Amino acid sequence: MANRRKSHARKMRLLRAVKSNRRVPAWVVERTDRRVVRHPKRRSWKRGHLHL
Repeated sequence: MANRRKSHARKMRLLRAVKSNRRVPAWVVERTDRRVVRHPKRRSWKRGHLHL
């Protein structure tokens, strides 16, 4: 029922936030010799809030 209250545009913004919240791919870690291991824009569901 909660999904009915969300507009389509808001759902798309939430989906984009979910997609962008992934870890750094393993091939990037390997290619950079572990210089890049964490994502600078990574967001935690509990700490960082979205302003949609």
